Amino acid sequence: MTQPPHDEPTAENTEELREQVEQTREELGQTVETLAARTDVKARAQEKAAEVKGQAAAKAGELKEQAVLQAGQLKEKAVEAAALVQDKLPDPIKDKAAQAAGQVRARAAEAGQLWEEKAPESVRTGSSQAARAARDNRLLLAATGAAVAVWLLCRRRKG
Repeated sequence: MTQPPHDEPTAENTEELREQVEQTREELGQTVETLAARTDVKARAQEKAAEVKGQAAAKAGELKEQAVLQAGQLKEKAVEAAALVQDKLPDPIKDKAAQAAGQVRARAAEAGQLWEEKAPESVRTGSSQAARAARDNRLLLAATGAAVAVWLLCRRRKG
């Protein structure tokens, strides 16, 4: 074995020597564990993957919050645009739109009855979900419809 450095005192009895040997063994064991952890590529890769996964989840949460915020802002702008379009529409056009809406409702009711009689159950389920989504977004649909109507009227007058 090697001799201890000259500045360290040597053990004076066997008990001290045993304590020094035990302490050296513990230090050596810790050193081996540290080295083994550094060379365990698979474990380090898994730790890194878990870290990246956590970062990705946090970023996804942030992006979702931003999307919700932007959707709310867009909805507000659509409501404002719809109100602006309705304010600028002449009364005869509003009346025609109301009449057309009434006719559409009547025909839609007829089509709905026919649909209930003829369509398969799976198709009816899917269409009812789509209709529910449309009802939940009425304002946006109304604003889009009004914008299209204005665009068509402007185009018609120019052409």
